[in-house]
Amino acid sequence: MSKTSRRLIFALMKERMTPAVRMTGHTQRGQCAKRMSILDAAADVFCRQGFAGASIDEIAAVACVSRQTIYNHYREKETLFVAVVEDVMNRANAMLFSVLSTFPDRADNLEGELTAFAVRLNKNCICNHDGKFLRKLVQTEGERYPHLFESWRQQGPGKLITALSALLARLAHKGALAIDDFDVAARQFVALGNADLQMMILLGGTPTDEELEKAARNAVRTFLKAYGRPEETTGHPPQLAAISG
Repeated sequence: MSKTSRRLIFALMKERMTPAVRMTGHTQRGQCAKRMSILDAAADVFCRQGFAGASIDEIAAVACVSRQTIYNHYREKETLFVAVVEDVMNRANAMLFSVLSTFPDRADNLEGELTAFAVRLNKNCICNHDGKFLRKLVQTEGERYPHLFESWRQQGPGKLITALSALLARLAHKGALAIDDFDVAARQFVALGNADLQMMILLGGTPTDEELEKAARNAVRTFLKAYGRPEETTGHPPQLAAISG
């Protein structure tokens, strides 16, 4: 077979394959968009109706898909619920680690830096939409359907404490903090940060920037009284570090 013939055959094969390839890519994108639409709709319905009260028909209507389409992607309502929790949790964890990357690593202006960090943690991880959604689901459905939250228990709150414990250990090794048990200190830091906001969060409210800053400052001052070096707990109140996000 001549080179010209081979080129012609190859060109014809490529021409015939291209529409199929394009169709496959288009179909995959369509399926992905449909799946995301189902997850978003299911999150909305589950949040309003709870697991028991939510129906596949309502989720299908909100997602603008058929009931059978949902079953094609997710075999049953329980599978869909777990997928919704995992989807929201993945977004929440991505935001969490983004905020953790801003944790201070120097002793300079430690109170101000920790206060700014606590504000970002509460604003972007605890009081944001995903944080409220997960908290509401756990509060309303966790006791009745504990098995549906197994992945949340494994991948959710524990990640924050583990990561924060390591960050506090880094500061302690630099001499900025005096901590014996880093896990306990991490849990206390988070608990103190939520202390002044707990009732508002429980009732579904969203704190203002001023309320976030006040709660964070109170938390950090208490935390440093327990774990700060003497030079970190005396003197004039430092300026609050710049808060981004």
